[in-house]
Amino acid sequence: MILALIDEAISAGARLAKAAQTVGLCARTITRWRKCDEDRRCGPEQAPGNKLSEKERHRILEVANSAVYRDLSPKQIVPKLADEGIYIGSESSFYRILRQQHMINHRQASKPPTGHRSDAHVADGPCQVFSWDITYLRSVLRGQFYYLYMIVDVWSRKIMAATVFEQESMDLAARLFAHTCSAHGVDPDGLVLHSDNGGPMKGSTMLATLQKLGVVPSFSRPKVSDDNPYSESLFRTMKYRPEYPAKPFESLADAQGWVDGFFRWYNTCHLHSAIRFVTPDDRHYGREACILANRRRVYENARRRNPQRWSGSIRNWHPVSLVWLNPEKDQNIQRPQLKKAA
Repeated sequence: MILALIDEAISAGARLAKAAQTVGLCARTITRWRKCDEDRRCGPEQAPGNKLSEKERHRILEVANSAVYRDLSPKQIVPKLADEGIYIGSESSFYRILRQQHMINHRQASKPPTGHRSDAHVADGPCQVFSWDITYLRSVLRGQFYYLYMIVDVWSRKIMAATVFEQESMDLAARLFAHTCSAHGVDPDGLVLHSDNGGPMKGSTMLATLQKLGVVPSFSRPKVSDDNPYSESLFRTMKYRPEYPAKPFESLADAQGWVDGFFRWYNTCHLHSAIRFVTPDDRHYGREACILANRRRVYENARRRNPQRWSGSIRNWHPVSLVWLNPEKDQNIQRPQLKKAA
């Protein structure tokens, strides 16, 4: 039947590759079938020993579509279940079953980021390398914006400050950074502060403040928009949240109120993929070791119950020790002297 349809399409002027692709096959498969009278592939004689049962598959679908987890990806669901002492299946199992049910779809109007590299810095603890930037927030007046200044700790991903102002200003930036260090008890001497090359970042007041505090300034390469990846990624996360307002902010207070809610969610609830799916606060304040150790125990118990499903070691739940800012490729980077966290 399939070969007859392919032949009919080709006789009508279609190419073999396109016709085969339409029915979900490749041209080489069609060519092979034409040489043989029948498909001689036998396939496996029995189901794999580690195959999920129908009950387990149903359980995965039930959990993934539950009110608690339906807005989360499997990368978020599996760690959350492990924190509760529950192991149903791996992330790949969740993705495979959801894909088979046509429940995996890209729901954002964004493209995967591409990266360039700038000055390399590394942190092995909190309050060693900060990244900061400014982004626009729409106001109800067309052509006028509010400006969100946000400072993030590169190692822990914790948002250290997020304040909305009515203008871009090096004076505001300098005061905000000094206040952030004071509010969090951070000794700024030797701390690296990375940013792009905007006016508020390289203004005389800002640079003078950094020099006075002993901060090491770091900047993106000129005319390279993505040399400040941690701040850019954070803004992307913020603006693609489902609850991000579709309409402009009514006032400065309205904008700051929404940012404060995002600030709290990101630091205390968001399981960050780059730091083993713990929250920035858990990592910043040293709680991640206990959380990850508990997840390792859950996975080890799951492997003991069903050893046939594990071809190797369990998932890596060890803390991420070093975090690099713009590491250079194919070069041996000498690790700089790091300032100890306050």
